[in-house]
Amino acid sequence: MEGGRRGGGEIIMEEENENFAPSSPQEIDNVIQEMLSAIESVAQLGDYRRTQKKECYGLVRRMKLLLPLIDEIRELDTPISETNMAALCNLKKALVVAKKLLKLCNEGSKIYLALDMETVIIRFHAVCEKLSAALDGLDFDELGVSDEVKEQVELMCLQLRRAKRRTDTQDIELAMDMMVVFSKNEDRNADIAIVERLAKKINLHTTEDLKYETIAIRNLVKERGSQSSESIQQMIDLLNKFKQVAGMEITNVLDDPIVPKMLGKSLSLVIPHEFLCPITLEIMRDPVIIASGQTFERESVQKWFDSNHRTCPKTRQTLAHLSIAPNYALKNLILQWCEKNNFKLPKKDDSETSECTAEQKEEIVSLVEQLSSSKLEVQKEAVRKIRLLSKENPENRILIADCGAIPPLVQLLPYPDSKILEHAVTAVLNLSIDESNKRLIAQQGAIPAIIEILQSGSTEARENSAAALFSLSMLDENKITIGLSDGIPPLVDLLQNGTIRGKKDAVTALFNLSLNQANKARAIDAGIVLPLMNLLEERNLGMVDEALSILLLLATHPEGRHKIGQLSFIETLVEYIREGTPKNKECATAVLLELGANNSSFILAALQYGVYEHLIQLTEGGTSRAQRKANALLQLISKSEHL
Repeated sequence: MEGGRRGGGEIIMEEENENFAPSSPQEIDNVIQEMLSAIESVAQLGDYRRTQKKECYGLVRRMKLLLPLIDEIRELDTPISETNMAALCNLKKALVVAKKLLKLCNEGSKIYLALDMETVIIRFHAVCEKLSAALDGLDFDELGVSDEVKEQVELMCLQLRRAKRRTDTQDIELAMDMMVVFSKNEDRNADIAIVERLAKKINLHTTEDLKYETIAIRNLVKERGSQSSESIQQMIDLLNKFKQVAGMEITNVLDDPIVPKMLGKSLSLVIPHEFLCPITLEIMRDPVIIASGQTFERESVQKWFDSNHRTCPKTRQTLAHLSIAPNYALKNLILQWCEKNNFKLPKKDDSETSECTAEQKEEIVSLVEQLSSSKLEVQKEAVRKIRLLSKENPENRILIADCGAIPPLVQLLPYPDSKILEHAVTAVLNLSIDESNKRLIAQQGAIPAIIEILQSGSTEARENSAAALFSLSMLDENKITIGLSDGIPPLVDLLQNGTIRGKKDAVTALFNLSLNQANKARAIDAGIVLPLMNLLEERNLGMVDEALSILLLLATHPEGRHKIGQLSFIETLVEYIREGTPKNKECATAVLLELGANNSSFILAALQYGVYEHLIQLTEGGTSRAQRKANALLQLISKSEHL
């Protein structure tokens, strides 16, 4: 089978032919042209998916370094031996496989590439090995390669041989976010905040990105030939969550009418980019120009303005005015193009108007005024309604904040009425999902008040306070503020004594806060280790991976290693490596590796509990990351034995 993509991006390495026909000038030229074509193709691909960007640019750089070598071989006027021809063919195959891998990282599903990130990284390593082997097979002297080019290629070969997989390519924050969004627990706004962060980490937070991702996943399903596999369903569910956060309609991804027809037909009919509205990505029926000089579909940009935006949707610059002017020249060009290509413009939906937004804004302004009412019942009803409205969609959260709701809401946080307090902290949680609101809420002094509710509020208020702290802590400066405001001890208490939902809110908040080095020490001092150990014992709570992820963070701190490095904990880790879920095994192995890398006594203790044979099994049947960690641990064990 020729090298290609199968099973959602699987790279199939071509087998090297043992026997090659004698080379001819035409054959040599064909091989040279295929190599040049592969390198030129990747040079034009442009940007790559965020999760593999480092590997992509590294591979492209190395491929370009081969151009002088290929040029000198092309100019060669003497016959090429069978051995060199075999090496050139292997080099060509390696470049073709590299091109397909890079194309996957350029055009493939971002969700797939994040979900299966370790496997993709291993494929990069395999491509580097294949390139290195092919170059090692070339006889540069016979080919008459110049000393300068020879030195350049030899340096490249040295880099390829030294190429190591990233120390920990599975970003720990990304891994934790994936755990939460793929959990089967109820969908809550605390989790929506994680979805929002995850969407930004893998660049799937704009309408344009999400529409192209829909196409990529649909193509992935066609390639795999199955629509019901668990991984496909996970990707579809996550895509729909991203759409929900972005305020898009949730529809059937596999037959999604929201995706412009031109995306699905991009190979046969490409609509000129300037004909598409930057907001909707649909071909424009009524293009208009705004103050920034950018052109949009009249209806979509009017909705943007009606949502109280005063910036250009494309450039984000503040506009001098909100006037719009018809772009007749562009409209005529669009009509001419449609007629020439027999393309029918989509019909306008007259039922969509901006009246609803205007009415809603009026309602919110009234509710914000009522937050400061002297009548308790009026206040209570106003904050309850704002809580509900702020949960509905991203536009509401922006609109509520723009109407000035955050200061009076924060002022209600210390309110003696428990119901008002509960509504207020939940409304703050909902509003904090918007990135810009996070900073506004913190600037109003909300964090100390939220921590006070976490310490003494009702059960639901404590849970939502923990969720609010998690959401706010996505900003690094808020991580510091929460730590300095003594927010970690009450979170640890909730982790120890809260309901299942409270424990979940606490563990996600504590994980996020522990990404800050100073907060690791604060969490250790607050006694976080014991409740984390309890989560490992109570498997039915379903928070083993979350607990292990925090313990991995703590293991990078000297005091953390001291606290968690007990014999009983090492035994627990070995138990999870032996009989846990695939993710359990992966996380437990990562923790043991971190501990063992800093103290060989942990390795010796694990060996006493029989970890060696379980690691061998993991290298053969674990997840990609688990296999890497297990191999690293085995190497560490081997070094320990020679000390």
